[in-house]
Amino acid sequence: MNNFFLSAISPIDGRYHQNTLMLKNIFSEYGFLKFRLKIEIRWLQKLSMIEDIIELPRFDNHVNKILNDIIKNFNYEDALEIKNIEKTTQHDVKAIEYFLKKKISFKIRNYESIVNFIHFACTSDDINNLAYACMIKKTIFEILIPYWKKILSSIKSLAYDCKNISMLSRTHGQPATPSTLGKIISNFYYRLKRQLLQLNNITILGKINGATGGYNAHIAAYQNIDWHKISQNFVTSLNLQWNPYTTQIEPHDYISEIFSCIIRFNTILINFNQDIWGYITLNYFNQKVIESEIGSSTMPHKINPIHFEKSEGNLGLSNAIMNHMILKLPISRWQRDLSDSTILRNMGVVFGYSCVAYDSILLGLKKIDVNYKNIKKDLCDKWQLLAEPIQTVMRRFGIPDSYEKLKKLTRQQIITRDHIYQYINQLNIPEFEKEKLKKINPNNYIGYSSTLVEKLY
Repeated sequence: MNNFFLSAISPIDGRYHQNTLMLKNIFSEYGFLKFRLKIEIRWLQKLSMIEDIIELPRFDNHVNKILNDIIKNFNYEDALEIKNIEKTTQHDVKAIEYFLKKKISFKIRNYESIVNFIHFACTSDDINNLAYACMIKKTIFEILIPYWKKILSSIKSLAYDCKNISMLSRTHGQPATPSTLGKIISNFYYRLKRQLLQLNNITILGKINGATGGYNAHIAAYQNIDWHKISQNFVTSLNLQWNPYTTQIEPHDYISEIFSCIIRFNTILINFNQDIWGYITLNYFNQKVIESEIGSSTMPHKINPIHFEKSEGNLGLSNAIMNHMILKLPISRWQRDLSDSTILRNMGVVFGYSCVAYDSILLGLKKIDVNYKNIKKDLCDKWQLLAEPIQTVMRRFGIPDSYEKLKKLTRQQIITRDHIYQYINQLNIPEFEKEKLKKINPNNYIGYSSTLVEKLY
């Protein structure tokens, strides 16, 4: 870790910088500049293909290559040049426009007919919203979804490995109907998988329609062009869904939808972290010993479930910021205000905290082993749990007050197998039903739990 990381204020760029490297080229100032530069160039190229704009020649392969190379070869020196221009303009998008004009004037002959069409009829958010949409799309499909799939795969694998391990369930913290460890874990898998499916189906929107969304400047210059159709074609060419009705800004509703889905996924993971933490506390899981690692600065015996705690904490931070964005971003005064701009610049922080959490939970899952002995020990003497199947069978055969009778037998009592057998023997039910009940014990009273794990998809 060099001095830059040591002096960073945010742990995202400091302590956890290795976990967020893949986000830097997307959400850093450098990344944001590059995405916006790309949108400016793609719009310029789109304009060159419109036949009615006779003042702008159609770009040949040579010109298109030069423009594409400006994007491809964009580097930190270019970014610094834009930032230096911004010191004068005090406007970041205009600085990109001036940079691009200068770049083209150096590289393309007869550039005069081209530079006037850079940022043509655009408002800043025409560029920014499309850049952010592309950034979000790249992050979701190249970073977030692969993370979610890794987590799902790890949880599913753990569920399969534990599908036949009978364990004591707890409702309200009290002993309850047994399940299997695999079934309990598979519940989380199913919940998380639903969020993955929903995230895959959320649309990412974009707009390019001028200062207040009505193509005013476009039509003032070229009345006979169907700018509404041009806008649609351009946005969809970026593999985004077109938003035809906006004010000056794309209203960010889709970002709220995406963040709501991510929050649900993260919240389920918080629940998972807490439950695994609890099972480690109960010694249902052993933590693998890493000789060089230290759990406590003063208690040598300790191995802390730090990875699940770290994951929980960072998921909470990510969710807290996203919750603010969900409530804030869809609101903009009249045709727009700039309070959304500084909010949007924190999207990298949101994804950063989540990625730190995802790495941590994946590492934590690699460091736990099932403690079969303790799980079995905790379950084997809980014969009072069989009050449920006994009273249910009694109901079947019309025995009145079945629940109340089993409550009297088992509540706040020490119950053994002999107690259960004696009670079954005196029941007025068929003998073969008594024998079936006697075959049930705390370890095998698991219903379809094992089978349900096998049905995971």
